[in-house]
Amino acid sequence: MTPRTAETSAPVLDTIAERWSPRSFVADHALPEGALRGALEAARWAPSASNTQPWRFIVARRGSESYEKIRENLMGFNQAWAGSASALIVNIAETVTAEGDERPWAVYDLGQAVAHFAVQAHSEGLYVHQMGGFDRDGIRAAFDLPERLQPISVAAVGQLADPAQLPEPLREREVAPRQRIELDELVIRND
Repeated sequence: MTPRTAETSAPVLDTIAERWSPRSFVADHALPEGALRGALEAARWAPSASNTQPWRFIVARRGSESYEKIRENLMGFNQAWAGSASALIVNIAETVTAEGDERPWAVYDLGQAVAHFAVQAHSEGLYVHQMGGFDRDGIRAAFDLPERLQPISVAAVGQLADPAQLPEPLREREVAPRQRIELDELVIRND
């Protein structure tokens, strides 16, 4: 498949312009040993408030018990396509420390870590699609997570496949033109 490079209003890194979130993954692609290490390392080095690093991850490769637990807790149409990804990753924010101190920026910091993960993974030839449609309580129970660890999103990771394998409504979304809100609409004030 040809890259779906974004048409940006200003130059950005190629890896950022080429990164997108497919739903079509090669169903028999197995991640080589250590394939996610660079992406997880990039997440580890993301900035965080007071360097608290409040992100945690559950990494599950297809075929593992953990992968099945995550897949079973995906909601709606996410179950229709995400099971072909090579890995499913639960992105978790530690919103309260073990000592009971609140971390009000934990979700923001996790977002930065996951963004670093996605860009690094893409630079290494993998694609990442983040999802919010999953049963948080189901994930919490499946992995016995304490209340202070909040599952925020799930990422599907794998090798890009032909969108023709997807059912029609998803196939149409997969090949639709990439769109973003104009930059001038995002910036409220720029003095």
